[in-house]
Amino acid sequence: MKFIKLLGITNILLLMLCVLIIIVSEYLFFNVDRLHGIFVGIWAPMLVGLMIFFKLFRLER
Repeated sequence: MKFIKLLGITNILLLMLCVLIIIVSEYLFFNVDRLHGIFVGIWAPMLVGLMIFFKLFRLER
């Protein structure tokens, strides 16, 4: 419970979304189309980068 309170609900949901994106991207890469899998796989690091950016932006205020 402390861990959830420390991170916050929004960050937990975004990290779960990143895990889901990675799973979908692996499915697409190995079973459907490699290029679509790579394209979808790029979304997870972008979301993590946005989370870091907004956290830094919030800390500056």
